[in-house]
Amino acid sequence: MVVIDQDKLLKMQQSVRIGGKGTARRKKKIVHKSVATDDKKLQTSLKKLQVNNIPGIEEVNIIKEDGNVIHFNNPKVQATVQANTFAISGNPETKQISDLLPGILQHLAGLSNQMPKPSDEDDEDVPVLVDDFDEASRTEGV
Repeated sequence: MVVIDQDKLLKMQQSVRIGGKGTARRKKKIVHKSVATDDKKLQTSLKKLQVNNIPGIEEVNIIKEDGNVIHFNNPKVQATVQANTFAISGNPETKQISDLLPGILQHLAGLSNQMPKPSDEDDEDVPVLVDDFDEASRTEGV
C-alpha cells in the first residue's frame, strides 16, 4: 500500500498551473524557434565572409550521387572567391534527374566542353605488357 502525503501533493499541483484554480495543468513548456532568427544568423555569418550577390541566375541544379536533383527556381546566390564559398537560398525541390534531363542537357554539354580532353599522345609512352606477372609472383614465394 502506498502512502501519499496530501500536503506535498497539493504543493506540487499548484506549482505547475498556468492560471488560477480550476485551470488545466501544462505538461511542459514548448518554446517555438522562429526561422527568421536562423536566417539572420546565416546572413551575419555570410557578411563576415564578405559575400557578393550574383544577379541573373534563373535556376540552380545540384545533382546528387543517387540520381536525385535539388532544383532551385530563381534562387538568391551569394559567393566569395577568397573562401571558395557559394550560398544558395530559395525554395528547393527534390526531383529525379530524368524529369529535368531535357532542360539541363545543354548545361551538361557545356560543362563537358570546358573539361580538359584526354590526349592520345600519353598512350604511346606506356609499354605493352608481354609476360604474365601473376605467375612470376606465385613462384617467387616458393
